[in-house]
Amino acid sequence: MHPQTESGMAFSRRSLLQQSGMGLGALGLSTLMQESADLSTSALGAEPSAIKRPHFFGRAKRVIHFFLNGGPSHVDTFDPKPSLAKYEGRTVPGKLLTERKTGAAFPSPFKFRRYGESGIEVSELFQRTAEHIDDMAVIRSMHTVVPNHEPSLMMMNCGDAVQARPSFGSWVLYGLGVENQNLPGFIAMCPGGYPIKDTANWRSGFLPGMFQGTHIDTRNTQLEQLIENIRSPHATTSQQRHQLELLRQLNQEHRERRIDRRLDARIQSFELAFRMQMEAADAFDIEREPKHIQEQYGTGVHGRQTLIARRLLERGVRFVQLWHGAGQPWDAHAEIEKNHRKLAGEIDRPIAALLSDLKQRGMLEETLVLWGGEFGRTPTVELSTKGEAKLGRDHNSYGFSVWMAGGGIRGGTVYGATDEIGFQAADKRASVHDLHATMLHLLGFDHERLTYRYSGRDFRLTDVHGQVIEDVVA
Repeated sequence: MHPQTESGMAFSRRSLLQQSGMGLGALGLSTLMQESADLSTSALGAEPSAIKRPHFFGRAKRVIHFFLNGGPSHVDTFDPKPSLAKYEGRTVPGKLLTERKTGAAFPSPFKFRRYGESGIEVSELFQRTAEHIDDMAVIRSMHTVVPNHEPSLMMMNCGDAVQARPSFGSWVLYGLGVENQNLPGFIAMCPGGYPIKDTANWRSGFLPGMFQGTHIDTRNTQLEQLIENIRSPHATTSQQRHQLELLRQLNQEHRERRIDRRLDARIQSFELAFRMQMEAADAFDIEREPKHIQEQYGTGVHGRQTLIARRLLERGVRFVQLWHGAGQPWDAHAEIEKNHRKLAGEIDRPIAALLSDLKQRGMLEETLVLWGGEFGRTPTVELSTKGEAKLGRDHNSYGFSVWMAGGGIRGGTVYGATDEIGFQAADKRASVHDLHATMLHLLGFDHERLTYRYSGRDFRLTDVHGQVIEDVVA
């Protein structure tokens, strides 16, 4: 039998040890765990999900991130390099450090032309998106640390290529709070399954679990398939409410005897799942949109998930990530013309439709849109083991492009440049930490002050790096 307290409640052998020989050690450990667990009594307040004020006024209130997982080629999309034609069939000057063996210069098979009043050159792959170039800032001097997908995905999403860290979306929720308590504040949509690194891309890490991203497989069209167990086949809404109340009471009793913030996250997830039954059905049902809006986005999976994203943003979701698909579809080591033309054809129309739709609804000014992948690709052609041209490009972490629009961005802007052939960032080099610092600035945060105390130190998204790219801020 378990020993009993004065109230008659049994307690475990662990509790007995803590209250006797290990009592002093348990006191010290509990203090450390409380310090590391969260900031519920300071920065987060009594309710971690409550709406909070940023450090200063931020133009952006929400973020939508088009993630072209696999690494789109910058020299085939938003960074034209006519010099590649000059070196076609020849070795480019300088020594290029590439992950795989590459050969001669590989000119882009796509045509570029100037768009908008700003006259920024964009590839034919994104001609619909390019019609909004005067609302966009293109950063052509991005670089990252490793030319491999896994660490580069972690760097772009979580700010660290090696250590497990909270994702950008989780930091946004931590800083701003949740606007709509009936929907997840951070949603990652990826048709067909998971990208490389799976759920690590939208993890909450050491932040409270309630800030974790929610994955939706938008290959499915029925609500019950999009969101598993969205409706109970066994209990009415009233019955579920009584069940949750009983569960809350039991969990509260359990919580009073243990310090474990994971339990808080579990309780909150049950409550959110219950509340979602009322609002998710509406948010994910694009049939409620006028036909001309549905046609504007297109009928494919990417048109559908982009339209769903806009409906979620309207309903207070803070951060939506739109992945192109499972795995790494943009990883074009071979036949890049075929690969990029197909993939760009799937998202060019939805991106343009979203930008038009947000602008028409007056939402673009408060919505920060980010487009890009985890790195770029080489300006030289990748070779097979036999030394034959594969008509594709290898990974390139030394230079690539992203663009942002809305949310306080200075439109019609090009920032930085890669070298003559597009291999590495040469002018106004911008790191992923700089990108994150800039996005947080647009959301109203000083990236050096948005911190979370864990394991005895204050962590932040940008670690000990990052400078705001002032030239792209309106």
